[in-house]
Amino acid sequence: MSVGLEYGPPSLEKTLGALPVVRDFLARLDVAGTVDRLCPVRDLARLTHGQVIEALIANRLTSPTPLVRVTDWAQTWAVQEMLGIPADALGGDRIGRAPDALAPEAEHVAGSVGTRAIVEFGVDVSRIHWDMTSMSLFGAYPQVDPDYATPRYGHPKDRRPDLKHVQTGLAVTGDGGIPVFHRAYDGGAAEVSQVTGAMRALRQIAGQRRFLLVGDSTLVSYTNLTELAAAEVQFIAPAPKSAVPQAVLAACDWALATPVHYTAARDSAKLAHQRGAYRSPRTVRPCVGLGPPTLR
Repeated sequence: MSVGLEYGPPSLEKTLGALPVVRDFLARLDVAGTVDRLCPVRDLARLTHGQVIEALIANRLTSPTPLVRVTDWAQTWAVQEMLGIPADALGGDRIGRAPDALAPEAEHVAGSVGTRAIVEFGVDVSRIHWDMTSMSLFGAYPQVDPDYATPRYGHPKDRRPDLKHVQTGLAVTGDGGIPVFHRAYDGGAAEVSQVTGAMRALRQIAGQRRFLLVGDSTLVSYTNLTELAAAEVQFIAPAPKSAVPQAVLAACDWALATPVHYTAARDSAKLAHQRGAYRSPRTVRPCVGLGPPTLR
């Protein structure tokens, strides 16, 4: 008696990794939907800009690959099975067109996705930390797009005044250090002048919630404090020595200041006597009179 055997299709092995988690997070944040609403594409396109951006995000979070190799990554990883994106649809110049379309709307997309993340995951935005840093660059840069930050000489953080640089500001939540806002600035932009713009953007993100803005001494200037007070934004920052006469500092009595029960994250693993100690003056000094007292 002969027996007929039927074989199924050949097995295909692909890398799964963290793609299921990435897919679920992208869906909860509605990344593709947000991009497609702000950056629509023609109906005849195989993929929307939102789908391409999601594929790029998934690539960055699983196995970062040069753009010319994204197709290879999508073939070896379960991209079609998880994201519904065929690998061959990511070839050619399709990868490049999506970021070009996104660029003019990047700030709106980031704001929309960030706001959704705050609501979706219950992120506490009652305390936001703001700071700026610089990135030194090599090259001549004879032509610069006027819509973007311009590399300039200045005072970079890495102490390389011989190189042009651009600056970036980043705001993160006190709850987990989650980035909620960023902005690129010209290399010669003064840090102290960027605070109010960041504060207005953070107010929009926070909505009706009140939040405490934590910054360094560049936050403290007459213009910034006036703007913060008018917006009813609480803040805390060290007063720059240039703004406080030496006599005022010399008159501060450490013994009369109130101890602050706070341990910095960098000191959490240290013994008690090795940790930094902080005290707050009983009265608020005029230089920081528009916000909470400065911790010293």
